[in-house]
Amino acid sequence: MNYSPIALFVYKRPEHTRRTIESLMRCPEFADSPLYVFCDGAKTEQDKDKVMQTRQLVHYMVGKKSTIVESPTNKGLADSIILGVTHLCDIYGRVIVVEDDLVLSPVFLSFLNHALEKYQDEPSVMQISGYMYPIPEFTNRTTSLFLPFTTSWGWGTWKRAWECFDPEINGWEILETDLQMQHKFNLDGTYNYFNMLKMQIADQIDSWAIRWYWSIFKINGYALFPPISYVSNVGLDGSGTHGFLVARWFLKTKPNLKSSEVNSFPDIITVRDYDYKLIKKFLRTMNNKFINILKKLKNIFLASKQ
Repeated sequence: MNYSPIALFVYKRPEHTRRTIESLMRCPEFADSPLYVFCDGAKTEQDKDKVMQTRQLVHYMVGKKSTIVESPTNKGLADSIILGVTHLCDIYGRVIVVEDDLVLSPVFLSFLNHALEKYQDEPSVMQISGYMYPIPEFTNRTTSLFLPFTTSWGWGTWKRAWECFDPEINGWEILETDLQMQHKFNLDGTYNYFNMLKMQIADQIDSWAIRWYWSIFKINGYALFPPISYVSNVGLDGSGTHGFLVARWFLKTKPNLKSSEVNSFPDIITVRDYDYKLIKKFLRTMNNKFINILKKLKNIFLASKQ
């Protein structure tokens, strides 16, 4: 098997970057995988020192085996990922994407590579995910599953799928008038992706991920997920660009560090109702907890003003 290239995106978090690279190194396939490290430029003068520390770490840890791309200006995460993924898809036809706040299971690369190989010619499969929500019913499962949405935490795709990426979010207006489609886009009302999309349109956020989800949603595409997560996000400490989103704390999972991995990939490309219901049940629970925390924070704030 020719291993897929890895695109690692880093900025100004040397300690997070170190943990991410160390976890990649624990994957047996890493030694034979092309590695490209995209280092974004400093946004402010205050960022320059951490940016330089991160770049020095990258050169020290993987300088001899990787292609390191150092941007002289700050592109932002969204543009960095869009440009980097496009570049590697043009060269290799596929790519595995990792950001600098992820700790990966030793079987992460094996899972991604085998799935990218199996579904490379399936037009409805648009993404392979290394992340999975902590669903208790999936704990002992060894079969991966399809879902009608994407993830941004450790994933892979192909050139044929990435060519469907629509950064301009064309046609989004239909979600305003077609409430049934909006409900479906929001995972049957369990997560308000439509609000995130509107924030992107209003330039209140700069997210490649919501645009990628919309691109796949409007052509009825699927993403493959493992039953147990091979990815853990360690950047939910306020250090990242979107670290202020408290809701993401509920998505923290420990990656499966066992040597075992998914050993069965579905031949029929469809979303099983049972699987999807469990995902939506988890998201509803997460949202309810988030709302309760916001209420408590509001009460604490009001009490402090009295």
